[in-house]
Amino acid sequence: MKMWLLRLHRWVALALSVPLMILFVTGLILSFEPILIDNGAERASLSADQVKTLIAKHDPDGKANTLMMRAYDGTASIGTRREGMKHIDLASNEQIAAPGMVARLMQSSRQLHEHMLFNLSWLVIGSTIGLLFLIVVGVVMGWPRLRNSVSGWHKGAGWFGLPLLVLSPLTGLALAFGISFSAPPPHIDGAAWPSLKEAVQVVGAKYDLSHLIWIRPRGGQMLARLDDGGEMKVFAVSREELLPTARNWPRLLHEGNWMGAGPALANAVTALAFLVLLVTGAWIWARRTFRRRPARS
Repeated sequence: MKMWLLRLHRWVALALSVPLMILFVTGLILSFEPILIDNGAERASLSADQVKTLIAKHDPDGKANTLMMRAYDGTASIGTRREGMKHIDLASNEQIAAPGMVARLMQSSRQLHEHMLFNLSWLVIGSTIGLLFLIVVGVVMGWPRLRNSVSGWHKGAGWFGLPLLVLSPLTGLALAFGISFSAPPPHIDGAAWPSLKEAVQVVGAKYDLSHLIWIRPRGGQMLARLDDGGEMKVFAVSREELLPTARNWPRLLHEGNWMGAGPALANAVTALAFLVLLVTGAWIWARRTFRRRPARS
């Protein structure tokens, strides 16, 4: 029975090796994003008046409904989903072709992590389910004998990192299927919806806008996401106040942005453990395969 489980574990891992490698590498890169955001917010300072000046210059017609801030990169993006985004340098308040290299790396990594190439979200979901299956099969095979070898490192990484290794794909699937375990945002009447300038004024009255990540419409509300002491909080924005929404724990846990640098580093360790498992597993398979091949006469 154990031999059949081992073969099943091996062939499923090989079949999913490319998408899993993409998920692990991009997950490792994205695990540092909360640290970048937190550090950027601490180093910079942005008032509501500065951001309103930016909006007035680059959205004179008042059509924009989305604002994205990247204090760590010194850039912002403003626009709409239909008409596209303008990218702005915060220091000069001038339009630029694209955000900085680090911001582009984070954006590309998120796109790959969530959709792969060509919007293959189904492949991300299928690979994540396959990853959970591999973990379950590994557990069912039982506690291993740990040795100082490639096989020992593979088994040790799997067993000692097991809680984190299970949590990451589980929360990822919850995000993919829209499971948040939280109540919907507070309802704000459509007449009370703020313009982008008004939303900036309301958010800026309570927070330094270097802590702002984005303001955008979603689910019939105008929402704002901010770094609040190392936790990424989402607020519903009216013309008069910020209304906190319930914590989306699957997202907070998966992204590692609920308590400063600690959870972010735990996510980095998780991604590294997955990479160790994938690389050592491929090495074990390749070594056994080539050993079995008869020498050519």
